[in-house]
Amino acid sequence: MVRIIYPDGTAKDFPKNITGLNIAESIGPRLAKAALAITVNGELYDLFRPIGTDAKISIHTFDSKEGKHVFWHSTAHVLAQAVLQLWPEVKPTIGPTIETGFYYDFDKEDPFTPEDLVQIEKKMQEIVNSDYEVQREVVSISEAKKRFKHNQYKLELIDDFSQQADTVTIYSQGSFSDLCRGGHVPRTGMIKALKLTKVSSAYWRGDQKRESLQRIYGVSFPEQKQLKEYLHMLEEAEKRDHRKIGTTLDLFSFNDLSPGSPFFHPKGAYIFNQLVNFMRAEYKKRGYQEVVTPQLFHKELWETSGHWEHYRENMFLTTMDNNDAAVKSMNCPSHILIYKTAVRSYRDLPMRLADFGALHRNEVRGTLGGLFRVRKLQQDDAHIFCAEEHIESEVHAFIDFVKDVYTTVFGFDFHVELSTKPENALGSEQLWETAESGLKSALDSAHMKYQLNPGDGAFYGPKIDFHIKDAIGRSWQCATVQLDFNMPERFKVEYDGQDGRKHRAVIIHRALLGSLERFIGILVEHYAGKFPLWLNPNQVVVLPIADRHVEYCEQVAAQMREAGLRVDINVSAETTNKKIREAQLQQYNYILVVGDNEVKNKTVNVRTRDEKVHGEKNVGALVKELLNEVEEKK
Repeated sequence: MVRIIYPDGTAKDFPKNITGLNIAESIGPRLAKAALAITVNGELYDLFRPIGTDAKISIHTFDSKEGKHVFWHSTAHVLAQAVLQLWPEVKPTIGPTIETGFYYDFDKEDPFTPEDLVQIEKKMQEIVNSDYEVQREVVSISEAKKRFKHNQYKLELIDDFSQQADTVTIYSQGSFSDLCRGGHVPRTGMIKALKLTKVSSAYWRGDQKRESLQRIYGVSFPEQKQLKEYLHMLEEAEKRDHRKIGTTLDLFSFNDLSPGSPFFHPKGAYIFNQLVNFMRAEYKKRGYQEVVTPQLFHKELWETSGHWEHYRENMFLTTMDNNDAAVKSMNCPSHILIYKTAVRSYRDLPMRLADFGALHRNEVRGTLGGLFRVRKLQQDDAHIFCAEEHIESEVHAFIDFVKDVYTTVFGFDFHVELSTKPENALGSEQLWETAESGLKSALDSAHMKYQLNPGDGAFYGPKIDFHIKDAIGRSWQCATVQLDFNMPERFKVEYDGQDGRKHRAVIIHRALLGSLERFIGILVEHYAGKFPLWLNPNQVVVLPIADRHVEYCEQVAAQMREAGLRVDINVSAETTNKKIREAQLQQYNYILVVGDNEVKNKTVNVRTRDEKVHGEKNVGALVKELLNEVEEKK
């Protein structure tokens, strides 16, 4: 018998080699039908894989991150099987899952065409309808090389696997087999709805010096209804594409002379600075102190912090004084240097240092995408130096901060994930256990619901991630709080305690908006360019009906600018209706039309971008209304 411990701590004995599907069936038919995979002692298992020892388990459906991963990775195998049936000479390489589905890279002489995707989809549906049983097999390295002897990509992967183990796993369905760690759904027939979304070029292992490949993206769901909803969301997302809106509203641009580095135009810079000013005002309320730090550091700093070993491929390397150096990719080591410029006492803690400085990360060029993936970025970054007894209260304060900003100001719903030790981690197991326990305790005492995200922590510590949901239901990971015992150990970050002895400090890494560039991209798409008044560079436009009204319009604009509002005047020769339409397309919150009556009455005729006409208003009274709206951040 084996003892199975459920997520709620209850336990039950089962016959040895029980499967995840058997356990799901014992709980109830609804779960058995929806179950896709099971985690066994922290390892993801297929539902059909026997469990031979006592285990802590968690069963996953499509609603979970693990369930989606299994479902989408299984569909990636169906994609590869379909391509090989249509083009047997093609060599499949890798097919991982991504946040919104999956892709598979193929070595094919001619590029895939849109017509090819239609043909592949049809073949995939045939494979799904065949309802092949998925089988897992563990084979030796030599056996795996025999099976994939005609595919140099698989052979290279097998050589990599051989550095870690003597065996590899192979998953098969019908006549198709592929190298894979798993897990997978039990049968291909469980994939009820699928769609190939696009094709692009890629490089083997993301290296521009390696072979050029063809990448096919796709998504799949357990129900056809979910696919329809997803495709509708894609259509809406296309309308809201921040790159298109950014061009239309003249917010930002990119240039190949500095790939991945956005140029914020005056209107985009206004949004950027409004967010920074907003966070600065919040920092003053919450005891943060802003610092300014250098851009370039000798290799020695990054070796001590662990970035040289764990993050160097993402850094821009150079030399300084004939020594290896790197452009700053993270603020944390520079903040530690500031902390260590003086002897710190327990009375100085917590010390909260904030930094909006520019960071540079050497992202692969093929992964760059508008404001969402950039090389030059600025964060609302801060590091809290504190004692262990401060951890819970500081995490609670940050959770309250997140709620105030996300929910109250921007109206975002969010969910929380706790990410634990990754494979490539820094420091001892004991430090990690202490850090993970500290974050879990803080979440529990704050009564926060959260999902566990095993193995996805930062290399120096576990983290809590906050995922916001935008206007069309997409999830974005933004805020994060990371608990770090490792860098304080490596840098000897200390404080004098009440007992007169030296104590090791703890560092809490935290960001709320995250990358300001990425957050602006999210906001552009969330609002579809229709920014709230406080954030909009196009707040008010004044439209004179005729030239004789221009002088009064300039007086109105001057009065509003004096109050701190952003006002433009459209003095073009276009008709009033055309001016109004243009103002609506430029997403001005308020459109003020001025004719003879308004000049005579010292008023303006107010309408909004949503075509609501509010009629004549006294300018002074309107200014007060708008300033109140800005203040309340409606």
